[in-house]
Amino acid sequence: MILYINSCPRAGSRTDRLARKLLDKLGDYEEINLEKEHLMPMTKERLAYRTKLIARKDYSDPVFDYAKQFSEADIIVIAAPFWDLSFPAELKVYIENIYVTGIVSKYGDDGTPEGLCKAKMLYYVTTAGGPYDGRYSYDYIKDLAEHYFGIGKTMLIKAEMLDVVGYDPEKILMDCIDFYGL
Repeated sequence: MILYINSCPRAGSRTDRLARKLLDKLGDYEEINLEKEHLMPMTKERLAYRTKLIARKDYSDPVFDYAKQFSEADIIVIAAPFWDLSFPAELKVYIENIYVTGIVSKYGDDGTPEGLCKAKMLYYVTTAGGPYDGRYSYDYIKDLAEHYFGIGKTMLIKAEMLDVVGYDPEKILMDCIDFYGL
């Protein structure tokens, strides 16, 4: 199963356009539109409730549905525009909701995290109005994928400089689509 995590709140999002070109190549997919999901951050009450269930190894509660879906995906595509030097906050909230010990990862005897996800590939698709710096977006997701989720391969697909005067955003998008073979 291909899982599309859509963190593009704007209608007509350029990031979503690129991601859908990739998805056209990959085939059928399940989409989670994070804006429509209205996920809640982990408050102390929600975290205590979830922790209690994890301790009992009771993963039947709906609070674990997103984690199970993420863990079972064969390919993951995350679309997140580059906003304020990172990605939209709803993606961080999603990560809080899926990071469940016993579903997406476990800890080895020495305390080292070991990923439990089936996915062999994670694509991170983004666009930026100016120059793109992935340290607080793609690099973060890549590190989580490799060191906590067990996803060994990631790929960044990006189009940048889209809002800089003198640059042609449509040409940049088309060049990006050609460059990545989308």
